Amino acid sequence: MSYSVGQVAAFAHVTVRTLHHYDEIGLLSPSGRSHAGHRRYDDADLDRLQQIRFYRELGFPLDQVAVLLDDPDADPREHLRRQRELLSARIAELQKMAEAVEHAMEAKKMGINLTPEERFEVFGDKDPEQYAEEAEQRWGNTEAYRESQRRAARYTKADWQRMQEQNADWGVRYQALMSEGEPPTGERAMDVAEEHRRQIATWFYECPFEMHRCLADMYVSDERFTAFYDAMRPGLAEHLHAAIHANADRHA
Repeated sequence: MSYSVGQVAAFAHVTVRTLHHYDEIGLLSPSGRSHAGHRRYDDADLDRLQQIRFYRELGFPLDQVAVLLDDPDADPREHLRRQRELLSARIAELQKMAEAVEHAMEAKKMGINLTPEERFEVFGDKDPEQYAEEAEQRWGNTEAYRESQRRAARYTKADWQRMQEQNADWGVRYQALMSEGEPPTGERAMDVAEEHRRQIATWFYECPFEMHRCLADMYVSDERFTAFYDAMRPGLAEHLHAAIHANADRHA
């Protein structure tokens, strides 16, 4: 059974123009055409569109969605597992924020003044400016730092949200491969370490392999970086350090 572009647009709650765009960039090309040359979508096309919608809702850019969906080694069930984990994490965060809002509303209603700690507990204990001054002192004269500042100045709220979601997805997958016993020198670990390097290059500054090695060394020499990564999973900083070096070695 096949469906017209209009029917699919109605099913998926997207515009016909969006489907045309997906076809033009090769993200979702319909499997068939009518006698008149009109696009016809089958069930496999609908499955792919569903995956695209999931990843887009999670903030992934179209080019990264294409890479994820066209990975020849990816199991369709793996996409669903990853999306479930990302959605569960987002649901948990939103639920926590909703509870904080409810708490604030109830406090206002009853005339209770929240403590300063209670007002901001929903945001956690990570200060987004924690390392900014130190970073400027250490690297302010480098081109990498200046490039990072130029890029960051252009980012919108949606850009930062997308970056955080990508980082969260990366963290989930790195924890998973550690749970499965993947050694730092394993192909999967090196691939995810390479993804880490490319994310830096995408969002902040060019990160050659030797620079990535230096960053990896900081992850184990600076207790703050170690604490950040080990908060995801104990031992992750050391594992990532070794994986980054192994990845650099294989590209040497």
